[in-house]
Amino acid sequence: MTVKYEPNLSENVPRMMDWKSLPAFLAVARSGSLRGGAEQLDGTHATVRRQIEGLEAQLGTMLFRRAAGGLTLTAAGRRLLPQAIEAEAALLKGFSAVKGLDREAAGRIRLSADPLTAHYMLAPVLADFAALYPEIEIELKLSYFIDSIAKDETDISIRHVTQVDDDAVGRKLFPLSLGVFAARAYIDAAMPKAGPKGAGLTWIGYGDVPELQSMIETTPFPNARVRHEIADPQMHLHLARAGAGMTFLANWVPTVFPELQRVPGTRLDQRRSTWILLHGDLRRVRRARLLVDYLSAALLERRTDFIGQ
Repeated sequence: MTVKYEPNLSENVPRMMDWKSLPAFLAVARSGSLRGGAEQLDGTHATVRRQIEGLEAQLGTMLFRRAAGGLTLTAAGRRLLPQAIEAEAALLKGFSAVKGLDREAAGRIRLSADPLTAHYMLAPVLADFAALYPEIEIELKLSYFIDSIAKDETDISIRHVTQVDDDAVGRKLFPLSLGVFAARAYIDAAMPKAGPKGAGLTWIGYGDVPELQSMIETTPFPNARVRHEIADPQMHLHLARAGAGMTFLANWVPTVFPELQRVPGTRLDQRRSTWILLHGDLRRVRRARLLVDYLSAALLERRTDFIGQ
């Protein structure tokens, strides 16, 4: 008795199968010819033939036989066809699901901001955003150092800078005003006793920061003593509230801490602007656009506090 062996494709499929050949197999099976398959794939006759031959070599069996009307499936080809169609459908479903994420209000987004702005201006804004879009997760990084969007260190960045050097999509909101602030009690007690050009007054120092030293020189108090070396603006804020001296702070700070007051006779420095920057690859990603638009609207509502008079 002669037993005809029909190849078991599950036995022959290698673990590292070249799945790129499946579209060629499906196109030829549907069209009935190499030329028709090439037209479906927008490829060449030779490329499709090579992919079919490679797939047959991997499986160790013929998938097509030549007939008068073109190519027809062998028994092995007929067994592979429904599995190939199922694999194609699964891939298309996966592509659609991933593509859909860009249209949905869901997923993770990375946001970077300086701690002072985040703690006292962004916290309520982000809480409202989270309630409105519960499927969007925000990874918030707080630093006074600027995270690079170009180097993929963050997706969205809020910056108070004189210029933007990063390769990103930017939205300039308004000027950020820096002013000289101190506690009302300090101003009332120390200012009447001050000597020429602020002698006898105290600056809370940032350390070796040439830009801030030059800013001190442009104030009415270049002779005031610079004490301490404190790089953290938030500590400056709290020391000023405690009456330790004068310091440079954003103009919005007294709206949160009314015990602070701009020192009489000083002017606002408006060389910086507040920007919201977005990674260029995320321009059409809905969760990113939603957050950028929400942050922009919330900050613009407070623009008077940032700019001052």
